[in-house]
Amino acid sequence: MKQQRYDAVIFDLDGVLTDTAHFHFLAWQQLAQSLGIDFDSAFNEQLKGVDRMGSLSRILDLSDKQFSHDDKLKLAELKNRHYQKLIAHMSPDDLLPGAIECLSSLRLAKIKLGLASVSKNALAVLESLEIRHYFDVVVDAALIKHSKPDPEIFLTAAKQLNVSASMCLGVEDSIAGISSIKSAGMTAIGIGSSSVLREADMTIPDLRTLLHYISLN
Repeated sequence: MKQQRYDAVIFDLDGVLTDTAHFHFLAWQQLAQSLGIDFDSAFNEQLKGVDRMGSLSRILDLSDKQFSHDDKLKLAELKNRHYQKLIAHMSPDDLLPGAIECLSSLRLAKIKLGLASVSKNALAVLESLEIRHYFDVVVDAALIKHSKPDPEIFLTAAKQLNVSASMCLGVEDSIAGISSIKSAGMTAIGIGSSSVLREADMTIPDLRTLLHYISLN
């Protein structure tokens, strides 16, 4: 993939800018164990890029018990409380390698920045990481009807940025996220393995190499 100029870069949060994925795992695991459900890191991989209720449904499918809609809402809120306790003490030290350098360089180059995260805690995490000011728009689960791999979240971000999808670069670490970017008509860079993120236009190990593919001139 050659270096190109983009008008906007839209980032996922979990697994791209910071590793809150582990906190989600611990919170889901605590909830699952309280229900007598075995939940391990391998199954957790299936939840990457999936919203809260979608993740809960997949976990509850492992149980023989029946859960009403109200039961599911209460369980989702319980998981969220577990998660919020875990992320309460996050700081800029929890940013992944290259995040600050990447965001700073893109802002200096007058490239618009968006965040597309299915987490309803995205704003709180950005504030804790002290990077909210880098982003022109933040689109989270509260603003969309359809979760990834549907393209809605990335298209919404592009619309709010007033940038055409073809001039946007999306950065994701999940299969669902990459599918969302590609369905939106954007270029997709995956953080992770090319054998897993096969739809991505390019995969990189972390944000330290992202700027190699973006023209800042």
